[in-house]
Amino acid sequence: MISLHSGEFLENSIRDLMIPSERVAHVQIGNNLEHALLVLTKSGYTAIPVLDPHYILHGFISMPIIMDSILGLERIEFETLEEKHVEEVMNKSVPRLKPNDSMKTCLELLVNHPFLCIESEDGLFEGILPRSTVLNQLNKHIKKLNKDTRVD
Repeated sequence: MISLHSGEFLENSIRDLMIPSERVAHVQIGNNLEHALLVLTKSGYTAIPVLDPHYILHGFISMPIIMDSILGLERIEFETLEEKHVEEVMNKSVPRLKPNDSMKTCLELLVNHPFLCIESEDGLFEGILPRSTVLNQLNKHIKKLNKDTRVD
């Protein structure tokens, strides 16, 4: 059983672990699905935040959402990529954190999401916290605990 008795891991700052907004691939609500698909493909991510021009988070768009929206009865309707807009199909249910939220809250949300969106008290998008970053920190902490408790 893993014991985080030192509490050190749970005291990590979300702000210190997050990827700042200026480094996060995103699309704007007015973009068409063709643009969103290009951003997703170029970035290598399967989902990205959807922001408005004022950096307010409105949802996220993903490859599966886009593909589902262009799936016709008999074929994939690629021509609709240019006609449909992100806000028409995006997922509006976004896991959100504030920079001062606890790591415990973060862990609970990351169980079902590959990343969490961080927004300021004013609602401005500040960045994301990927599950991989948190797992990497947890792995380092467990290795440190194991090294500290090893009996030679």
